Amino acid sequence: MSKPLRLRWLELQLLVIPAAASLVGLLTIYLARSGRTSWSWADLTVSLVFIAVVFLTHAWFTILRLRSDEVLLPLVVMLSCLGLLLSQRLGPVVPEAGVWASLSQRQLVYLLVAFVMLWVTVGVVRRFEVLRRLRYTWAVGALLLTVFTMVFGTDLGSGARLWIDLGPITVQPGELVKVLLVLFLAGYLDDHRELITSSYRLGPLRLPPLPYLIPLIVMWGLSVLAVVLQNDLGNALLLFGIFLVMLYVVSGRPLYVIGGLVAFAGAVAVALRLFPRVEQRVQIWLDPWADPTGIGMQPVQADLAFAHGHILGAGWGFGYPQAIPVVATDYAFAALGEELGSLGSVAIIALYLLLVMRGLIVAARIRNSYVRLLSIGLVSVIGLQTLIILAGNVRLLPLTGITLPFISAGGSSLVTNFLIIGLLLRASEFTRE
Repeated sequence: MSKPLRLRWLELQLLVIPAAASLVGLLTIYLARSGRTSWSWADLTVSLVFIAVVFLTHAWFTILRLRSDEVLLPLVVMLSCLGLLLSQRLGPVVPEAGVWASLSQRQLVYLLVAFVMLWVTVGVVRRFEVLRRLRYTWAVGALLLTVFTMVFGTDLGSGARLWIDLGPITVQPGELVKVLLVLFLAGYLDDHRELITSSYRLGPLRLPPLPYLIPLIVMWGLSVLAVVLQNDLGNALLLFGIFLVMLYVVSGRPLYVIGGLVAFAGAVAVALRLFPRVEQRVQIWLDPWADPTGIGMQPVQADLAFAHGHILGAGWGFGYPQAIPVVATDYAFAALGEELGSLGSVAIIALYLLLVMRGLIVAARIRNSYVRLLSIGLVSVIGLQTLIILAGNVRLLPLTGITLPFISAGGSSLVTNFLIIGLLLRASEFTRE
């Protein structure tokens, strides 16, 4: 017997906010950049397409009789709205301006593909037990994708071979690898929960049976391998952080987290001595003003952007985000901070905090232990990735090559993050009534 049709009223009401923001934001950008005082609905085509897709997604969830959390989607849509507006802000008003025009067009296409991924994920994923049974398949897939990228990857100027060139587009397999590893770890750790939490004494220490330390060693090795062969400190930190979070949730032992962080710190210390690019990143982080027109130009311009924004911001269309060389990906938060100000920056951080907190609340209420652990892992992907890139933008950490979820330009990141949200929405159906 099929479930009765149930309207998702809370979700529908919350979606009105990003819908209105997309219209007002795009109109503000258009008028500021064009200098005109009049407009037509044709000028708002991008926002109208975005709004149509958003409410079609809501309708699709209603048709599927989805009984999932109704706050996750509006939060994601609001963040995606900011990313779309930023791409329009960085793009020119007239199409003759070249590469920036293609940026705004590509971002809209990527966002549409990401919504399709969300529709497919919610429509196809019904039984999480199937995902659990395929846990070793996900692990093999992650390893194969990592090796394939190391061998055939392309460097697009960042110094790291992270992309696969497919002609008209490039994809970043590392974005999918983190989801595959979460799927594997959730199944593995849940299956061996009792053995991992058991222990034996070795002097003053209490350790789990040695065979079950193998995943920790493998994850540490993968992180080091990513640093060594791909020059990708950001994803190495992200992958290892995800594993430590999931291991701590299963075991409840801070010792594992401390030991893992010490091991990772040791690997980074070795990398600093062996690889000039890693050392250069740290030097730029510590003192970008040593070479403000060369390798330190990006963090210097980002600092100036935040300073120019003050509290209330310069306003959409009145900042200078193009002064930051790789603003669309690495420094999206700095561009928003300049035009929306400190208050806008805090609001963006609050959106991410709400998204992570809501995801954790949903996970805490899930009855199934595997689905609960999987949900925590997926939420930690978004939370840790956001933390790492935001800290890089404000120079609390060295800048890494990872993207700001839902906001930075890039198709691989958008599609993968919408896949994560689709899985979280399905997982939230397991919450206690």
